[in-house]
Amino acid sequence: MAISLLLTSLGGIYMSTYPSYLGLSILYGYWGFTTIFLFWAAMIKATRVWGGTSRQGLAFGLLDGGRGLVSFAFGWLGILIFSILFIDGTETASLLERKSAYQYVVIITSIIVALIAILLIFILKDNDSDTARSPKISNRQILKNYIAVLKIPSVWLLMVIILCAYTGYKITDIYSQYANEVMGYSETESAAIGSNLLGIRIIIGIIIGLLADKTRSSFMMIISFAITILGALIFASGQIEPHTTLLFGFTIITVATGVYAFRTLYFSAIQEGKIPMAVTGTAVGLMSIVGFTPDIFMGPIMGILIDNSPGELGFQKVFLMLSIFALIGFIASYAFHYINTKKVSS
Repeated sequence: MAISLLLTSLGGIYMSTYPSYLGLSILYGYWGFTTIFLFWAAMIKATRVWGGTSRQGLAFGLLDGGRGLVSFAFGWLGILIFSILFIDGTETASLLERKSAYQYVVIITSIIVALIAILLIFILKDNDSDTARSPKISNRQILKNYIAVLKIPSVWLLMVIILCAYTGYKITDIYSQYANEVMGYSETESAAIGSNLLGIRIIIGIIIGLLADKTRSSFMMIISFAITILGALIFASGQIEPHTTLLFGFTIITVATGVYAFRTLYFSAIQEGKIPMAVTGTAVGLMSIVGFTPDIFMGPIMGILIDNSPGELGFQKVFLMLSIFALIGFIASYAFHYINTKKVSS
């Protein structure tokens, strides 16, 4: 984890130099390696172990709530830096001044990430006795693990669920842009909306986690997809105008509630899906390969839809696409709930 954070911070320093499009493309792939490949599956497995058999929702709720808290803090850090550098507002700032301010944000963030990596080295220590008891796994056993995981229906359903849920999460990237271009908010006000939604994510993560422990993760996923469909269809209908501030606020919170709930639910459902603890890392890796592909295609698709249909129409098409993915996720969640409820009853 420490190495991952250090390498990630180095990527941030490189980004502050404003690299070319090719350089940014390579950097994005590099960050994929440093932030996902190095510890993602291990982090999920560690959270599952900590949650035990009865606190999976709480464990993943605290995990995502904590991640939301950090994202919220970094978001407001960026706004603070911009407000200090642009006392008269960003609207009057030149392009060079904006580039310089953004450079400050990236560099300071990278330094913080590097400092956290150093703290990890000195504060968190591996348990040598646990390490000694962990047997080495042969390549043949790894292959057997993959084959075993692929035979579990819950893994395939979770792949689809994560794919649909993460599509919704990627659309949160345009909330601030929507507020600026459709609602007519200033750049600072629009950025504040994005940061405030990250604050909501903290609360949602913990509440949904507790509810999932009281009910079932799959049941909460069904509800979350239904909420997402409702909010997405309101956006797609074109009923939100610059003067409908309350409707905009209600709808964006509705979509955010449905989308952020999944950050807690889709991995807490691993326990419900009866996926063996021994192959958790393998299962998470396979599910992530499919589930997080929106990182690849959602940016270009949203860009094409918004560029080809300027104004509110482009955003309507984006949210219509979200409603379709949410419907598919709703069906997959129902199937997951049905299969695993049937297993329990039998």
